[in-house]
Amino acid sequence: MRIARFSIDGNVAFGVVEGDASTEGGPVLDIIKGHPFAEFERSGQKIPLSKVRLLPPVLPNKVVAIGRNYAEHAAELGNEVPDAPVAFFKPSTAVIGPGDPIAYPAFSSEVHHEAELAVVIGRMCREVPRERVKDVILGYTCANDITARDVQEREKQWARAKGFDTSCPLGPWVETELDPSDLGIMCTVNGQQRQLGRTSDMVRSIEDLIVHITEAMTLLPGDVVLTGTPAGVGPLNVGDEVAVTIEGIGTLTNKVIKRG
Repeated sequence: MRIARFSIDGNVAFGVVEGDASTEGGPVLDIIKGHPFAEFERSGQKIPLSKVRLLPPVLPNKVVAIGRNYAEHAAELGNEVPDAPVAFFKPSTAVIGPGDPIAYPAFSSEVHHEAELAVVIGRMCREVPRERVKDVILGYTCANDITARDVQEREKQWARAKGFDTSCPLGPWVETELDPSDLGIMCTVNGQQRQLGRTSDMVRSIEDLIVHITEAMTLLPGDVVLTGTPAGVGPLNVGDEVAVTIEGIGTLTNKVIKRG
């Protein structure tokens, strides 16, 4: 099931995406009653997807991201795979949705794309045992961990480099029925392939990451876990269009603009 968050005529709602580009009339949204973090009903009121603005699929209280979870990516930046997962935060103010602009920060001259599988948490959880991890996950979406690489290298602490406004595109929706263990991940810039990998190349699995994170903190419904990026990260420039495509989910596209 694909669950999208959208706005139309100034109203915000969630809906189930039905159909695709090959469907006569194109995909539609069946508006749901309530929100996807509890039992919900479909209203039967359907709107063409082309008539709405897609928003970030969730508004997370926090985004917990994992660094260096693909060995080839760690190596391309001259790093070793860490003994334990390296976790950092991206604030809620970094989150944008599909089609929203990425504002190139004035304090950086080297901004990179990082295509990632994002895990969306479905219920409050803490100290989750490995065998219960699937029970706390709502689904999966595409993410782009936009990074000011020069600032990351210069400041060592990653808060500004990875937490600036618009640095966390998410979308286009949450796919709830998906096996995330071996999915293709691709990033293109202006239609040219930059990254190509598979989730099966993760050093640590989603189960490992959720167990590790919830040993330390409570995750809330709508929180997001970024699972790391495959090799091929590289620079973005003002005017570029960057797209993250994940097998079984869809494509998240954003354009880079100059920060006003």
